[in-house]
Amino acid sequence: MAETTIQRALISVSDKTGLVPFAQALALRGIEIISTGGTARMLSEAGIKVTPISAVTGFPEILDGRVKTLHPRIHSGLLAVRDNEHHTAQLEEHDIAPIDLVVVNLYPFAQTIAKPDVTFEDAIENIDIGGPSMVRAAAKNHAYVTVVVDHEDYGEIIRQLEEGGAIEEETRRRLAAKAFRHTAAYDALIAGYLSEQVNERTPERLTVTFEKVQDLRYGENPHQQAAFYRQPLSDEGGIAQAEQLHGKALSYNNINDADAALALVREFEQPAVVAVKHTNPCGVGIGDDITSAYQKAYQADPVSIFGGIVAANRPIDEQTARQMAEIFLEIIIAPEFTPQALDILTQKKNLRLLKVEEMTNTKQPPFRYRSVGGGLLVQEDDVKISGRDDMRVVTERAPSEAEWEQLLFGWKVVKHVKSNAIVLAKGRQTIGIGAGQMNRVGAARIAIEQAGEKARGAVLASDAFFPMKDTVEEAAKAGITAIIQPGGSIRDEESVAEANKHGITMVFTGMRHFKH
Repeated sequence: MAETTIQRALISVSDKTGLVPFAQALALRGIEIISTGGTARMLSEAGIKVTPISAVTGFPEILDGRVKTLHPRIHSGLLAVRDNEHHTAQLEEHDIAPIDLVVVNLYPFAQTIAKPDVTFEDAIENIDIGGPSMVRAAAKNHAYVTVVVDHEDYGEIIRQLEEGGAIEEETRRRLAAKAFRHTAAYDALIAGYLSEQVNERTPERLTVTFEKVQDLRYGENPHQQAAFYRQPLSDEGGIAQAEQLHGKALSYNNINDADAALALVREFEQPAVVAVKHTNPCGVGIGDDITSAYQKAYQADPVSIFGGIVAANRPIDEQTARQMAEIFLEIIIAPEFTPQALDILTQKKNLRLLKVEEMTNTKQPPFRYRSVGGGLLVQEDDVKISGRDDMRVVTERAPSEAEWEQLLFGWKVVKHVKSNAIVLAKGRQTIGIGAGQMNRVGAARIAIEQAGEKARGAVLASDAFFPMKDTVEEAAKAGITAIIQPGGSIRDEESVAEANKHGITMVFTGMRHFKH
């Protein structure tokens, strides 16, 4: 392959950003422009000479525009191998001129299905056929044809034409790869939409697509390359849609921790604040207002919150901001920051402030993806949580109303702690958290040690059942009065009996929340 000159261009775009100046620059170089439909009208109105597609094919656009570029005179001009004598002879025989540049982006399928009132018929009508065919043909034949699917590349095309009169081989190859990514993503969205329509939750082939948000300086560690992508049409309240108002660029670990903090704080309807370190909550509090909630989250573990990520489900006001500014935090996430709060917090140049407006949005990605060696694990997101009506008291003593409040609070928190997980709660705040331990009683001992004397009168939440009674024994020694756990062990009776022995009330939720 070598540099290729451009004598003839085909332009047909839905996204017309930057189109007119780009086409004007092509026309000034004497390049013939072939175009279709609305693109042709726009260029003509701008005074740019355009050859209608029907003048090339000798056939009108029909079926409401469904058929206009699907024609041998178009695709032969795109696919002919220019240094193949047989191909060039056939072009001459049929009076077909080669096409050197294809500028095409596709019907707005993603934007169409994102509309809340979209009909199935509208979605189907916005599946592009001719566009992907031209893009793929041009990309396949990039040895001779330049394909452009993104208006961000217009400037580079014009620069190379002005400087060298041709498009470089490396550029054509790079744009061809981008073109195939473009059509692959487009088809993935269509496949996903149609699969949803027929409720195919785990199809025989999984095709998903993500769009880049930003490159990251590195991954979990400096020697690992990383980038941040978001899924099109994903949850408006997700971390990928957050608006960064202040601070240095987010890191891989920042984003991972922020996602964990956001997922937990959205469990609560009351004013709540969550502090996270290494994707585990280190302090959670709910209060009558966001300031009191933050105080509880801070007091839950004033050591671990240092350098942590904090998420609040209410706007950050001046009073809360002043307290937050007293310690080093990596990130603060909230639905809004008052002007006074911004004045205070932006004085810390490295503190990231993230605004997530849809904090109470319950729409979540239906599936979570996790890569493993040579494969991908896919599961439904764990968005369910047991309510009080779903739970069963299994001990002689039932929880008091005050205990019920703490049990339900602890149950929401422990769902977001890495397994094996134990959470102690008291006074609408966490007082001890044992996360990611190899055995459950070990997690309980960590949480109890952290709580100290505060454990007396507290409640204990466990993300999974007790395989034996030892966790209940540790809880009794610490003065814990109530336990919430899924139940389901073959030795449940032993744990219940131990709880009754010490006057502890125990609730079974019937739902496990392992988090790995």
